[in-house]
Amino acid sequence: MQFRQQALAKLQSPDELDLPVRFARPQGWLVLSVTVVAMAAASVWAVTGSVASTVSAPAVLTHGQGSYVLQSPVSGQVTAVLAEQGERLPAGAPVLKVRTAEGETVVRALDAGRVSALAATIGQIVQTGANVAAVEKVAHARDPLYATVYVPAENAAEIRAGAAVDLTVQSVPSQEYGVLRGHVKSVDRSAQSAQQIGAFLGDSQLGEQFTKEGRPVAVTVRLDTSSATKSGYEWSTAGGPPYALTSMTLATGSIRLADQRPVDWLLP
Repeated sequence: MQFRQQALAKLQSPDELDLPVRFARPQGWLVLSVTVVAMAAASVWAVTGSVASTVSAPAVLTHGQGSYVLQSPVSGQVTAVLAEQGERLPAGAPVLKVRTAEGETVVRALDAGRVSALAATIGQIVQTGANVAAVEKVAHARDPLYATVYVPAENAAEIRAGAAVDLTVQSVPSQEYGVLRGHVKSVDRSAQSAQQIGAFLGDSQLGEQFTKEGRPVAVTVRLDTSSATKSGYEWSTAGGPPYALTSMTLATGSIRLADQRPVDWLLP
């Protein structure tokens, strides 16, 4: 009976309509407001923002026209080597002499350039078509160096002309002198075989090395020049290395790819 009387008293009492109703604590409103603002900012960034990415690939410093492999047009014995490694030769200059049954034949340079490698020695027997020298196509000492970066073919479409490139040169300690700066000059859209790369560089071993993971695409990089450095090129440090760079030096190139909007990752 006691509980029944209390229930009747509750029903007879007026509702407390003048008391405010608390839906949430002030701390809850603050958390909700911050969450809404963060979601709105993330949505705007996903549509209008951009994310930069890079691709790294093996590279080699060369002159723009590349190299060629000089081959013996005859079979016979080498009787004289008339050029030295590192020497610059005009087109048609004698490189070596080969004695055959018909007489002596002079093997000459096909194009002007610098002898980057000699594969023949006096007394050696060579066959027709044998590689006897590699000649880099450079006519003048001041011809600029370029970098050729061999990028995986699947990344070629994302590389734009003018994209920034950082080159870590094997012969230059990067912790002390930094990286070499450059920009993409052109992108060869066709994948290259080991034979094509070897013919351009004048080194079949590099052709094999650069195609171990598949046929890459050649990206030509114009090196940024600077009159304030010993090398004549721009580095991430103030002075760069205290010596000049030479062609056929290996490096690793890091190329900045085209920026992407985060929202593109969510789209099919």
